[in-house]
Amino acid sequence: MKTFLAFWRRERTAPFERHLGQNGVALHPAQSLGKNPPCAGYRTRASLNARSAIAALLALGAVYSAPSLVQSQTGEAVAARPHDQGQQPRLKFDVAAIHRSKSGARGGWIKPPPNGTGYMVENMTVKSMMTAIYRIPPGRIHGDPDWFSTSAFDLEAKADRAYGLDDLHTMFKNLLADRFGLKFHIETKPGPVYELMVDNSGVKMKADGDAGNLNIPIIPSGPAGFIGTKVPIAYLCWFLGQQMQSDPRPVIDKTGLTQAYDFTLDFLPELPPGVSIDALPPEIENRPTIQDALQQQLGLRLESAKGPVENYVIDHVNQPSEN
Repeated sequence: MKTFLAFWRRERTAPFERHLGQNGVALHPAQSLGKNPPCAGYRTRASLNARSAIAALLALGAVYSAPSLVQSQTGEAVAARPHDQGQQPRLKFDVAAIHRSKSGARGGWIKPPPNGTGYMVENMTVKSMMTAIYRIPPGRIHGDPDWFSTSAFDLEAKADRAYGLDDLHTMFKNLLADRFGLKFHIETKPGPVYELMVDNSGVKMKADGDAGNLNIPIIPSGPAGFIGTKVPIAYLCWFLGQQMQSDPRPVIDKTGLTQAYDFTLDFLPELPPGVSIDALPPEIENRPTIQDALQQQLGLRLESAKGPVENYVIDHVNQPSEN
């Protein structure tokens, strides 16, 4: 069970923290790092088959889901112009060192230092980096080679001075293009989506002004439990998509809410194939589903709808030379 909780935590807590590149981010297998407390272990009733299934999933190296920044398009699939980040303003890090992660390394993260002078990565795949920096789910990345989602890297990039988060993300995109040769195009077509709406019961979150700092908006408070502080609704949408990895539908904000909010959210985690709910500790297996938890704890709900869905198609990417 400890293995499952570690895997679930990696796959469900990493991306939404990677999403904005916040400080103190806990990302990959095993225990969280930085500001996040380690995941407590639990005694388990899981069968050997369940544990084997979990181990197999760990080997697959699946990542997470996130909301796309979609534009309204209709009709047949549309291929946008190729995205070669060399075409963007050449905001670049002064220096960037990339190395393969140590074999068997556990734990991983991506974050800018508090002074905003660069980016640091530990034990992350290029696919994970792309999903974090472009704020997209791995399920909507296509055409990538096997190593893209299995080979992990450490990276340290430094800028000549402090920059804002948007500029740091542009620098990281340019780094992916320059050092990994990343090129892709976007295909957009109508598809199923979730619309996040205010429930009839009313908002149960506490309004907390505007977002505006580099703190992590949502952090774990135990397995499948989270504390949100000054959370923008767009960030909450991305987080929800992360939690429902078996459902590729993006979550689109239809709440009309404009502030940042504080809340706690506890729900039944999505289980890997072959793992029974009986394998969970009682305090987790009796929790509501994430949809029910949204209504009961936050006063929000998810409605199925049709909308534009973006897919990112890899045209070219290389494994980097180390330095």
